[in-house]
Amino acid sequence: MKQAELLKKLLPGFIPLFVFIIADEYWGMKVGICVALLIGIGEMGYTWVREKRLDRFVMLDTALLVALSGISILLENDVFFKLKPALIELILCVVLGVSVFSSVDIVGSMTRKYMKGIEMNEAQETLFKRNLRNLFYIVLAHTVLVFYSAFYMSKEAWAFISGGLFYILFILYFAFEYVKTWKLNKNRQNDNSLAPVSDEEEWLPVVEESGRIIGKAPRSVCHNGEKILHPVVHLHVLNPAGHFFLQKRPMDKLVQPGKWDTAVGGHISFGEDLETALRREAFEEIGLENFSAKPLGHYRWNSDIESELVYYFVSYDYKKIRLHSQEVVEGRFWSPSLIEKQLGQEIFTPNFEFEYKLLKKNKLN
Repeated sequence: MKQAELLKKLLPGFIPLFVFIIADEYWGMKVGICVALLIGIGEMGYTWVREKRLDRFVMLDTALLVALSGISILLENDVFFKLKPALIELILCVVLGVSVFSSVDIVGSMTRKYMKGIEMNEAQETLFKRNLRNLFYIVLAHTVLVFYSAFYMSKEAWAFISGGLFYILFILYFAFEYVKTWKLNKNRQNDNSLAPVSDEEEWLPVVEESGRIIGKAPRSVCHNGEKILHPVVHLHVLNPAGHFFLQKRPMDKLVQPGKWDTAVGGHISFGEDLETALRREAFEEIGLENFSAKPLGHYRWNSDIESELVYYFVSYDYKKIRLHSQEVVEGRFWSPSLIEKQLGQEIFTPNFEFEYKLLKKNKLN
């Protein structure tokens, strides 16, 4: 289910709340609850007459409305009625949480049911999961606020948190995602490596996870989110003390700008062998020539925009490093102890952190 559609589904559930606030202000709690209850039942009837079906969201909302309204009237305490939106959102949190953090994809099943014929590729699935995870945290935070406001805040504050704030949070999130996507597309247009396909554009080999070449594709296509697997080379350069030489990525880079990364990393061009690509990239990025390197293995790495088959190597020819490229703004050696203190703090690229753990298994630090 799309985010906008989900929000549209939740909207009717807040109408009785607004009706209750207005009616309670003029005629008191009992009248307010009764009027809100009639509105909720009316919404369910309207859905039945118009669409000849009982919407599950509306049914759940109305059932909670009836139960909590009855308790509120009997005990003459409107706090039970106020808890209704929080309970609805708590159920939504459970659905989102199970879909995001377990193998049971409830939202995915609903999407396939209500949007038949819609297929998502691997990149779209990843983006969909990320948005669901973010929505889970937003709804969870809002649910906690509604519970708190129902018991400890004024009726006006509860009304704003239960209704208006919910939509404000969603609007801000959607606006943030829109701006983020717009900036990403703009950066792609300004980045020569992601320019539209032309006669001069670099072609990359398309491979299987075994490394077998099964075709070729333009660089821009490999970076457009389709997750076409293509090979890259990484070279780690260590000194005798076991310190890693890392390069800092420029701030105008599309992927992980301003973060520290592997000493050398780059694509293998179509028709280029592994060793040639490694030596070309080593010279282009850190001026390294006539060096020896030991292969350590390969693995698949998935990011938001691409899938890479990474071949990684290690070299101890650290004295030959010479920074001469605008692609590398800074480079220096890091001790393993300093690296481990900074892990998980957005200092390094996720790819380097993953690879560093592989290197530890090989006892290179």
